[in-house]
Amino acid sequence: MKLTINTNERYTETEININCNCMNEYIEKLLAAIRMLDMKLACRKDGQQHFIDLSQIIYIESIDKRTFIYTISDVYESPFRLSELEEKLAKLDFLRASKNCLFNIRHLYSLKSDLEQRLILTMEKDIKIIVSRQYSGAVKGKLEAYHGK
Repeated sequence: MKLTINTNERYTETEININCNCMNEYIEKLLAAIRMLDMKLACRKDGQQHFIDLSQIIYIESIDKRTFIYTISDVYESPFRLSELEEKLAKLDFLRASKNCLFNIRHLYSLKSDLEQRLILTMEKDIKIIVSRQYSGAVKGKLEAYHGK
């Protein structure tokens, strides 16, 4: 891969051009990472509207018909249902762990299988997430594809 960076004071915004002979998984991953850097999600905390970077989200959880977003430093509430967020984040680095949880691959440190065919994920800040049997096969497959195995 060839990388060229042109800096000039006359540029008013950053522009990224990708030249390739065909789209492949590597290019798709690169695009997902670039998109994630520039995306924000509206949420609430303490009666105020906040806009948080997607890259800061460790996981998203639905509890009692309310959706919570857990970041590196805080917890927010989202006006969106988990299924709506899953749809919005489908092409990015978020995967379904269970019927009430999505997680961000970029904050995953390790995973291990348990005796019940579930996965136990260790995320940033030593957060543990259980991937249910229903989703463990899909998560393993996506993680292998993500890491090029």
